Amino acid sequence: MPEGPELHLGSLYVNKMCAGVVFTGPVRKSEVSKSPDVPFTCEAYRITASSRGKEVKLRLTPMKSDDSKQRSKAGQADQTMDVVFRFGMSGYFRFTSEDELPKHSHLCFYSKETPCRVLSFVDTRRFGSWQANGTWQPDRGPCIMFEYESFRKNVVTHLSDRAFDRPICEVLLNQKYFNGIGNYLRAEILFRLNIPPFVPARSVLEGLESEDLCVNEKPLKTEIKDEKTSDRVKTVKEETGDLLRLCHTVPLEVVNQGGKGYDPKKEDYSEFKAWLQCYYVDGMKSLRDHNGRTMWFNGDPGPMAPKDLKSPKAKKRAKKTEDHDYTDKKKGAKGGSKSTPKKKVVKQETKTAKKEIEKSEEMVSPQKKRDQLLVGGRPAVQSQLQVCSLYSLKREQMFFTAGGLFETNKHFNVIVVLVAGPEKRSERVTRQSSK
Repeated sequence: MPEGPELHLGSLYVNKMCAGVVFTGPVRKSEVSKSPDVPFTCEAYRITASSRGKEVKLRLTPMKSDDSKQRSKAGQADQTMDVVFRFGMSGYFRFTSEDELPKHSHLCFYSKETPCRVLSFVDTRRFGSWQANGTWQPDRGPCIMFEYESFRKNVVTHLSDRAFDRPICEVLLNQKYFNGIGNYLRAEILFRLNIPPFVPARSVLEGLESEDLCVNEKPLKTEIKDEKTSDRVKTVKEETGDLLRLCHTVPLEVVNQGGKGYDPKKEDYSEFKAWLQCYYVDGMKSLRDHNGRTMWFNGDPGPMAPKDLKSPKAKKRAKKTEDHDYTDKKKGAKGGSKSTPKKKVVKQETKTAKKEIEKSEEMVSPQKKRDQLLVGGRPAVQSQLQVCSLYSLKREQMFFTAGGLFETNKHFNVIVVLVAGPEKRSERVTRQSSK
């Protein structure tokens, strides 16, 4: 899931790829997206981007021209528009030729050139969103990376809030105070400070100042030897800086690496994988928090660890190069797994309903083998009934199926079938018994 560093890298990517590019026409949305349209049309405009925590803002700026009055009359935009994006689980930007447009592109900006190029917001899982004429969400706190002083003050001055009664690992995902922190960042930060994830957040943050006196200094590190290894094995470096400082410096380390799918030279994510010390690293423990999110840690989880939840099954980390691979083969594999159980359920219900119908026929007459079920004077084909479910009443046997309604009259020994077939909506079916 994209976190603060990934969204900032996305904004840097847009600014790099769109520098000097003139865009034109309307902003086009895919038909399958449920997000709102972007009501912006302009003959010539430029795009710039900025980020704040887990949000990215694209600014669409019309280029100045002498015929601004004619442009406004023709429905062309003459004012700047901001479009704010939240990436959800899998959102990212791509700048490609029109022929190479990614499959899951849901919002597209077209350049004014031949051949045309397209800046697209790609989101295969469709949890991302955008807001035209949007602003930064007011319920999100200051950015952990680029509003450090405000971020730090916002946390320290609100430690009395009930939110800080929760475990520190869960509070770190609260975007009201830690705007930009996500699952892998919280694991790496707590691991470096050797803080158990399930201890009260207030106990960890109490005593921290609203102003970081070491903001211009590099955080100190002390070497701690691993008791399970020999002296020759490299030691683990433990940060001595406070937690709020690491919430600022650790994400910047990821940004300084670059890559993350936006740099063609670093698409393999090898540097990022080597950087991880705790998240999905062999030998580390994992436990689901109270919100169902997997927390990676080392050592004791802490006194507030969920006792009724089990650790998730260990899974091999998927290759990061496959994150943006949305081929038909992968989609087909998912679709096949879902359709199998549905077929089994329908088949089972069909057999049950057929047995119930046979029992009801025996109730009507014991000589059912010699009887024939007639539909308009012709033998009824059993497959036409399309039996899926069955219900019965006490006084008069009544059966409801996908094909129609069965009604058994106990006085006249007659079955009436209302069949919804392709030719006729309903037909009368009589059951003749020999006497």
